[in-house]
Amino acid sequence: MKLKELASLLNCPYEGNGEVEIKRVASLEEAREGDLSFLSHPRYKNWLEKTKATAIILNLNLQVMGKNIIRSANPQLTFIQAAEILSPEVKPTPVISPAAWIAASAQIGPEVSVGPGCVIGERVKIGARTVIHPLVVIYSDVEIGEDCLIHSHVAIREKTIIGNRVIIHNGVVIGSDGFGYVQLEKGEHRKIPQLGRVIIEDEVEIGANTAIDRATLGETRIGRGTKIDNLVQIAHNVKIGANSILAGQVGIAGSTRIGQRVVMGGQVGIADHVDIGDGVLIAAKSGVMRDLPPGAFVAGIPSLDIKEWRKICVLLPRLAETFKEIKELKERIEELEKKISNKDKK
Repeated sequence: MKLKELASLLNCPYEGNGEVEIKRVASLEEAREGDLSFLSHPRYKNWLEKTKATAIILNLNLQVMGKNIIRSANPQLTFIQAAEILSPEVKPTPVISPAAWIAASAQIGPEVSVGPGCVIGERVKIGARTVIHPLVVIYSDVEIGEDCLIHSHVAIREKTIIGNRVIIHNGVVIGSDGFGYVQLEKGEHRKIPQLGRVIIEDEVEIGANTAIDRATLGETRIGRGTKIDNLVQIAHNVKIGANSILAGQVGIAGSTRIGQRVVMGGQVGIADHVDIGDGVLIAAKSGVMRDLPPGAFVAGIPSLDIKEWRKICVLLPRLAETFKEIKELKERIEELEKKISNKDKK
């Protein structure tokens, strides 16, 4: 595709030779002839001189000489749009494999793909154009919306409801029993029946090997547009609001409520029955054990306001030296007190 044609599709102005051919997208570091790349932050400006990209998406203000450029107010978003144009998603031809087992009571919408080795249980409903890759197991009474993409080795337990345009990556388990037990007098544990369900709203993406537990009673719910990374654990009765981001290895204990647009870094741990407000930012490896108001930005274990945590991080390397100074001052004070006491006795 010629640069001028791509710029027109992106509704962006271009500079330079509009006749050059653009074949692929690539990073500035790895780009070669025929590639389109982008620069979103001035700190990487030095790469503009080194890159072999045929064209670059830049913001409206950055001036560069001798390059073919597409101008954009949001270079990263425009790059994503260009990638979708140059490398469109290829969906398999809709086909239901004869090697899949599908219950007679299941309702399969038009243009659905079901790969070999899949098991689809009683009364399951699957919406139009959903793609289910091989070796997916769907228990009874599950509802899956339209245009979903479910990768191999996913297990979806009974009564789960999944919205439209949901992406579920390999190895995800949705609707497994919540971790609930009562300890009896002799120390043994009695399992609490897990009778609820999981609801995944529209446009959620769930990373590989993530587990989302069914509710004890009621529901575990993942809000619209939320994106979940790999290896995340979401316990029973958790509620997550719309458009939140959970990075890898986040763990959320039972009955926690999380607002909209919450961002959690990798390996964040959330205690049970915690309320987290809208727009909260939680730094990686933090441990949250109390409620957080809307807009909070916290870090550390236990979590603290980010400003307080930064102060502590500055002080920590000096603790040993400070302790030594305090010990020396204590000894000097004790010596002075002895001298004063001896002088008073005389």
